[in-house]
Amino acid sequence: MNNIKQTFSIKDLENLCGVKAHTIRIWEKRYNLLSPNRTETNIRTYNLKSLQKLLNVTYLVNSGYKISRISKLNEQEINEYVRSILSDSSSKNQAINSFKISMLNYDLELFLATYEQLESRRNFRQIFTDVFIPLLKEIGLLWQTDTISPAHEHFITNLIKQKLLLNIERLQYSKPSKKEKAFILFLPENEIHELGLLYINYEILLHGYKAIYLGPSIPLDSLPNMLSFHEKTVFLSYFTIKPEKDNINSYLESFDNIVCAERESELWMLGKQIMHVSKNSGSNHRYFDSISDLISEL
Repeated sequence: MNNIKQTFSIKDLENLCGVKAHTIRIWEKRYNLLSPNRTETNIRTYNLKSLQKLLNVTYLVNSGYKISRISKLNEQEINEYVRSILSDSSSKNQAINSFKISMLNYDLELFLATYEQLESRRNFRQIFTDVFIPLLKEIGLLWQTDTISPAHEHFITNLIKQKLLLNIERLQYSKPSKKEKAFILFLPENEIHELGLLYINYEILLHGYKAIYLGPSIPLDSLPNMLSFHEKTVFLSYFTIKPEKDNINSYLESFDNIVCAERESELWMLGKQIMHVSKNSGSNHRYFDSISDLISEL
């Protein structure tokens, strides 16, 4: 249990719950909402139970409850109120909070129970777009602010990846219904952030196309033989950190020279690095600002 984060600063609570530290202090002083411990230098510290309570309180506040009313409830009553207002439209915020607690406590059972509850009311696309994408964005910010460790991030992203792979496998048993083109999905060398690309693979299969998923860190010289896979092949990649902004235009030029030497093929791209692509990039290159934009083209 030593690797479980048990103590949090007020800044951690601010980052995790989305409530300003100033507001947390007011809630403590005026409503006795939390009872932090204090270090010898009078710095507040909070335990996991306090974090769980604040996440639930925040959920109730965001659902329209007055903090003055919430403060009169005991923890069991707070939990009951949270459960009572869960609905198909509002449960995503509570699910995100539960996944955060699962991540912080390395709690596999909580992750699975939360996912199972979501799955009873939503399809996988809704779970991924409404819950996992906002969760992943928050996790990125939490990691940047040192609120969580890389171990926390890897724990939760690998569980999400497992669910992606499971749902992709279910679709792979169906034969493609659309024959006009096929997709080759890959990430450039040293690019390992594949959750976005995996989800696009899911959507491509869901839309009835054939796809080959090659995964992360693929050298360009391994791609030309994929052209025999289908008469019209679309390569698709997600540039999160690679190629770097100073190298991305030369990378695209190399793609055209190496992969398209015998037959021109489309390259679809998305990810934050595409903002650095030259306006003179090849006519066979297509750029998408978001996954939803790309999906609309399928």
